[in-house]
Amino acid sequence: MCGFNVIRSPMAEAIAKNLLPHDIYVQSAGVRSGERDPFVDVVLEEVGLTIGRHQPRALEELEDDFFDLIVTLTPEAHHAALELTRSNAIDVVYWPTMDPTAVTGTRDQMLNAYREVRDHLWRLIDERFSGLRRHPAETA
Repeated sequence: MCGFNVIRSPMAEAIAKNLLPHDIYVQSAGVRSGERDPFVDVVLEEVGLTIGRHQPRALEELEDDFFDLIVTLTPEAHHAALELTRSNAIDVVYWPTMDPTAVTGTRDQMLNAYREVRDHLWRLIDERFSGLRRHPAETA
């Protein structure tokens, strides 16, 4: 979960769906929904992933779903998740993750910022869920 569900949380969703068994439900959302960011597609495609037809969605669109864990990537999302789960037994974890749109410069400099976010999320997901990862044969 992040602010707009356009960069960080969709990247995390794609990575988690790649690393985790298919029977684990993974869904991303934002505090609000924003506009899809094409740089996300570029840096995910570099590692063989895609967000497919993902359309940014707000947290309210997921409130009926049951989650065991919410991973938040921005302070705003963390606060919203804590409010949502105040009376529920749902773990909320905060993984501070930079906003790559804060980087300016050439296209390559901007893409490098997106790659840093992708790689940061990959490491965090891999470390947190290493015991749940799919066997390599399942990813084919």
